[in-house]
Amino acid sequence: MAQIVYSSKINKIRSFALILIFAGILLMYGGILTKKIPWLMVTFFILGVIMVVLSCVVYLWIGTLSLKAVPIICPSCEKPTKMLGRVDACMHCKQPLTLDKELEGKEFDEKYNTRRYWKTVKKEEGSIKK
Repeated sequence: MAQIVYSSKINKIRSFALILIFAGILLMYGGILTKKIPWLMVTFFILGVIMVVLSCVVYLWIGTLSLKAVPIICPSCEKPTKMLGRVDACMHCKQPLTLDKELEGKEFDEKYNTRRYWKTVKKEEGSIKK
């Protein structure tokens, strides 16, 4: 049976920003290859620059978000990591982590970080109590 490997949210967003940088550079390189068609070259350059600037914005955003993340020590690998939301994964060993006592022992699922899930749980608890 295949083991599911989780990834931390901070690393996912950083990877997305890195992909944006490489895609922007590749688009600008495509602009160099099409220099005989000026309008196409300019289009590739503009799209490439937009993607690189967008990646800078994403890096800035995840940097500020990372400052607000809860620093913890992973119980599995004992290295420092940061946690966003109710559930996350260790940045080093990919161990699922939670600080929420209600979620301890439950199967790891990223839906626990959504407000929609917790609203439905509260509605179900409210209907059971009545």
